[in-house]
Amino acid sequence: MIAFKNLLPAVRFDDGRIMDFETPWLAEGLARAAQRAGYQKWWLAEHVTETVATYLRNDFDEPVLALGQLRTTVQSVLQVIGYADVATHFEPLPPPFRLSLARLAREAGTGYELLFFRLLQDELRTIADSPSLRVELFDLQPCVKLLRSAKNWRTDCAGLRSEIVRFIREELDSSPRAAELHLQLS
Repeated sequence: MIAFKNLLPAVRFDDGRIMDFETPWLAEGLARAAQRAGYQKWWLAEHVTETVATYLRNDFDEPVLALGQLRTTVQSVLQVIGYADVATHFEPLPPPFRLSLARLAREAGTGYELLFFRLLQDELRTIADSPSLRVELFDLQPCVKLLRSAKNWRTDCAGLRSEIVRFIREELDSSPRAAELHLQLS
């Protein structure tokens, strides 16, 4: 038997991409649907999300859930609890854009900061072409240590970290989609 993350199936998007089912991702999609239906602070998003997750954990036997199946499941739950207006507005969000900064640093090679920034710029510019609303950049500290060839954190590492953060913010702020993107950097 294959064990799935949190006992939940993966989600397959229409373009073939697959991501782990994530309850915050679904809750955010539900909150957006509720806003479009006129509910500014809809307290049921978390409860509906947990209902769907419980169904998927206990009663869904497939390893992958197609996006259409997820949409239908969520809309059914919303209709049953009397929120058909939210159901009509529900569309699952696109998957988050995730990028390991340490992976980019390894690709650039130890000490090749200029190449790293060019690779990072290329990746950040692809966000404008992607439907993703959430941008998750991670491994910042390991990235800096790789670029500085540092086994331990040093004062020059802090300067490079600040430069990378500033660069990321400037690139994303210059995107035509800047207002709709949510950045998580760790």
